[in-house]
Amino acid sequence: MPDRLGGERALVDSLVADHAEVWDLAGRIPVEVPRELGAAGLLCAQVPAAFGGLGFTSAENGEFTAHVGSRCSSLRSVMTSQGMAAWTVQRLGDRHQRESLLAELTSGRLAAVGFSEPDAGSDLSGMRTEIRREGDTVVVDGHKVWMTAACYADLLVVIGRFDGGAAAVVVPASAPGVQVSKVADPLGCRAAGHADVTFERVRLPVSSVLGGVGQSLPLLLTTALAYGRFSVAWGCVGILRACLAATATHAAHRTQSGIPLARHQLVGRHLAELLVDERTAALACERASRCWDRGSPDMVIETVLAKHVSARNAARGAASAVQVLASAGAQDGHVVARAYRDAKLMEIIEGSNEICQLLLAEHAVANAAS
Repeated sequence: MPDRLGGERALVDSLVADHAEVWDLAGRIPVEVPRELGAAGLLCAQVPAAFGGLGFTSAENGEFTAHVGSRCSSLRSVMTSQGMAAWTVQRLGDRHQRESLLAELTSGRLAAVGFSEPDAGSDLSGMRTEIRREGDTVVVDGHKVWMTAACYADLLVVIGRFDGGAAAVVVPASAPGVQVSKVADPLGCRAAGHADVTFERVRLPVSSVLGGVGQSLPLLLTTALAYGRFSVAWGCVGILRACLAATATHAAHRTQSGIPLARHQLVGRHLAELLVDERTAALACERASRCWDRGSPDMVIETVLAKHVSARNAARGAASAVQVLASAGAQDGHVVARAYRDAKLMEIIEGSNEICQLLLAEHAVANAAS
């Protein structure tokens, strides 16, 4: 990766320091941390320079995302949310919206994206949130659940039904009729600001609708979820790297029966499998990033593949790390204990393992038939 990532990694290291455990136990990151990263353009680093961003390639942004994920998955989740919002604006917004909103998202303002609802999780065709025209305004009514980073967000990018199709509307979190309720005690990424958000007759200018027109729901989902899956996948590489470092260090220095743990064959197997899981996930992510940077038609399916492989490997690798560290790694807040909980959540969000498997199976069948 280019040398320019060194400074960005150093900034993350200085901000996170040894605070990740405290943030996890408290369930909150000081909002100044993501705001500083956002003001540096690092929460959505792929935004082009023409719109105030850093213009990172997918590969550069991926490696940076992995580094953030290795330090704090909750902070990486906030980064994923910001990147999804920026990518959605970039792909669906008109010129004025791109210029104004992307400038905000690369200068310290924070955003969250709302898909899931109480009765619309994996099957988002059941979405009930409504965006309807009333004169020269639109009114938003609905209920979104598990909106990552919504507790920190200034702007909420909300997907809902609109004009017989669907649309993404940008809602100020401070708008009358918006109520943000923090999810209590989430299993993983406890400090990522997950929230349930209700919208009760939230009235906005028509210009708040990205592109000003309705879109097909599949297009909206493909646009935002593709970025989210890409970011989660690279974040899982970071989880694996953190687990591998902690486990290898522990096994090299902890003795059992007079010899280091690493020299016990069954422990060595865990270390080997962790290394394989990390390298395999990284390779899948690198391939997906190359497709993004080339604009390849395989970008979507390679991103699904990378997300599935990385999330599965992270969950398996984190479990192995806890097994090797035993009681040392079973304490709430420890890096591998956090990884164990965070990685499990990664197998669910932005397309569960099962949804990814269905998409991959459909792709395999379509290829065989062509």
